Amino acid sequence: MKLKKLIELIEGNLLTDHSTDNIEIKGAMGADLMSDVLTSIKPESVLLTGLCNPQVVRTAQIADIRAIVFVRGKNPAQEAINLANEENIPLITTTLGLFDTCGILFQEGLPSFETQTEDDCAP
Repeated sequence: MKLKKLIELIEGNLLTDHSTDNIEIKGAMGADLMSDVLTSIKPESVLLTGLCNPQVVRTAQIADIRAIVFVRGKNPAQEAINLANEENIPLITTTLGLFDTCGILFQEGLPSFETQTEDDCAP
């Protein structure tokens, strides 16, 4: 899915200085724990999150995430926006919640790019 279409579907607002026309998103993951993202997201995906600090952008760099969507109308700090511009990672915000955003994208054919990991919470 082209990032431009994704933004339209979730009624998103682009916060960075990127052109979205040629960015291809192959899957998505919704998470607020960056440790979960680092251990279970596949490359070339979009991260949907409510966490708004610069660590989200740093995580995206490491995990080869193509774009970040901030849900529930959240807006990252200017420091995160500046870092995303430097690293060519588009940041988008939407007023939709995490569940609704994931659902819309899934319904439009974007697959989950969350991989199975060991359950370290098991007794």
